[in-house]
Amino acid sequence: MAPLSRRERADLSDLMDSLGPEAPTLCGTWTTYDLAAHLVLRERSPTAAPGIVLPPLAALADRGMGRLKAEHDYPHLVDLVRSGPPVWSPMRLGEVDRMFNTVEFFVHHEDVRRAQPGWTPRRLEPRDENALWAALRRMGRVLARRSTVGIDLVRTDDEGRVTAKRGEPTLVVEGRAGELVLFAYGRTEVADVVRGGDVRAGEQFDAGRLGL
Repeated sequence: MAPLSRRERADLSDLMDSLGPEAPTLCGTWTTYDLAAHLVLRERSPTAAPGIVLPPLAALADRGMGRLKAEHDYPHLVDLVRSGPPVWSPMRLGEVDRMFNTVEFFVHHEDVRRAQPGWTPRRLEPRDENALWAALRRMGRVLARRSTVGIDLVRTDDEGRVTAKRGEPTLVVEGRAGELVLFAYGRTEVADVVRGGDVRAGEQFDAGRLGL
């Protein structure tokens, strides 16, 4: 079976093809056209891609996405997403692909799925939940670094706990590994999780402080 990163890439590409360029996503005001441009920029533009994760350089990413949309129609951008990184990119290497693309394509696949009417949570295979959990263990503290409350992420489909942010009061969030990933990446309104822990943490929690 192909790695989760590649299956999520293929499934997201199929979904974007079927929905067209104007479908909503959970990425703010972005449409599927914008998301396709973002994904292509991330893999194919070394000079503009840093603007995706570094706020001071965000204008580079915005200009890069605008340029891609001006130069390529939507079907072509989706085809570029589907085909994966160019031959010169380290992301074509299996381990690098798994590290950098597993969560990226899972989250963005759900960004499109869960922005459409009538969506329901997917039930992932255990091996896929494990892959997402491994990523969350690596990234949890980075994703919750700006939180003003402590955050414990507790897996319910298997044993596991990640203290994403130490502190008091502490919010305890329980769910399947994939749902906890979505929560940690700021998709708190659609993540199928249960929140508990200190009542004060729930009152003080700010979802806008999660994510990269």
